[in-house]
Amino acid sequence: MRAAVRTLLALAFIAAGVLHFVKPAPYLAIMPPWLPAHALLVQLSGVAELAGGIGLLLERWRRSAGIGLIVLLVMILPASVQMLLNDQARGAPTREITLLWLRLPLQILLIAAVWSVSLRRRRTG
Repeated sequence: MRAAVRTLLALAFIAAGVLHFVKPAPYLAIMPPWLPAHALLVQLSGVAELAGGIGLLLERWRRSAGIGLIVLLVMILPASVQMLLNDQARGAPTREITLLWLRLPLQILLIAAVWSVSLRRRRTG
């Protein structure tokens, strides 16, 4: 089960990383205005997601990838907040706003999942 979750997470991070380069516009749209060099930050986060996703699949790099992905998930929290603020400002439907509010704690669940498949020690015996 742990291997399946790890593989799903890895594929999700790899796909998201690729999307940073193939379709950067959605990522650029949620960059907080106070951050500099939006395009560069989108590219760097794409590289980090790609590297982290690949690293989760490689036992030798799994721990480092997990640490990197957890740091990344914390660092992209302002973009998730900005997405919520953008949608509120444009008067998005309540359902959409509610989903974005629910997305914020999802970061915590993703962090826990990455930790579980990359950093948590297996129980023996």
